[in-house]
Amino acid sequence: MNSRSGFFLVLIATLLAASFLLIAPLLQYVLAAGLLAVVLYPVQTRLVSQAPWMGPRLSALVLTSLIFVAAIVPLFVLTLIIFDSILALSNRVTRQRALDLLEELRDMAIDLGVAPEDLAALEQRVLEELSVLAANLSQRLINELIGLFETTIRTSVGILILLFVLYYLLVDGTALLAWLKQMTPVEADALDTLFEEVETVTWAVVGSHLLVAVVEGILGGIGLWLVGIPNATFWTLIMIVLSVLPVIGVWLIWGPAVGWLVLTGEPTAAAFLALYGIAVLSVVDNYLRAIFVDRGAGLHPAVVLVGVLGGLYLMGVIGLFLGPVLLAVLKATITTAYRVNPELLADETG
Repeated sequence: MNSRSGFFLVLIATLLAASFLLIAPLLQYVLAAGLLAVVLYPVQTRLVSQAPWMGPRLSALVLTSLIFVAAIVPLFVLTLIIFDSILALSNRVTRQRALDLLEELRDMAIDLGVAPEDLAALEQRVLEELSVLAANLSQRLINELIGLFETTIRTSVGILILLFVLYYLLVDGTALLAWLKQMTPVEADALDTLFEEVETVTWAVVGSHLLVAVVEGILGGIGLWLVGIPNATFWTLIMIVLSVLPVIGVWLIWGPAVGWLVLTGEPTAAAFLALYGIAVLSVVDNYLRAIFVDRGAGLHPAVVLVGVLGGLYLMGVIGLFLGPVLLAVLKATITTAYRVNPELLADETG
């Protein structure tokens, strides 16, 4: 290696490191854009071929807008619903606790024969203590709202980046792939095979996870609605998210719901929901996930679980889908490498 080649290698490595530092805070959104681009590119091609007047840019704009409406808006609405429910629950619990506390103190004072003026003084003192507690709760709520506001800003910027990257990947994705093929020191046939494997596992994991999640979540919501569980729509959305997690799944919702029905004196509804969860939801989870996700992607369920939980821990909600996809892509890369170059295995084992 001469000095000129060494200089360029050092320069490229330095620029790659600097570029990674720039992208790292938004890496999950960039990866999510790439994932969506892989899924939506066939639709983009179909739109351009069947409606030439649209062109690649207009069709990409339409698909990006649909993603915003179909995914981002419901996520925002779900966040508002969760936040409003938490506030309502907090206010109800605080108010009920205050009333219970006053009632207990009043009964205790009457039983002890406390004079009315002393009882009034005691209630005044309790009200002062509650005022201090309310002030502390308000301050904590303000801090949480500030944190939520900061998170919302970061998420909004990330979503904006996701939409822009998705749009340009749909428009110029073929040019990017051509450049990668030109710059990568691998045969074109090997790269084509790799891209096909990556597309296959991406469709298997993402499409099937979404399919299982939506079907199982909606069926679970129907079961909750049939037995009269309050806020069935809200719990349906929660179950759609939970159903992405293999093994864990929607029983985290319908299981406690069965216990709640038993405690509230509705054993018939509880028995129906338990049978419904076992006979319908468990069957949907086990068979649909096994057929579409695990078999289609060629991943063991344990690997999918690690990918989902690891992605969730590392990248948040987006990691639910990116985690297993990255593991599936790794498997596809290794499989393709040995398929097109078998001597690699021979070198390692020989």
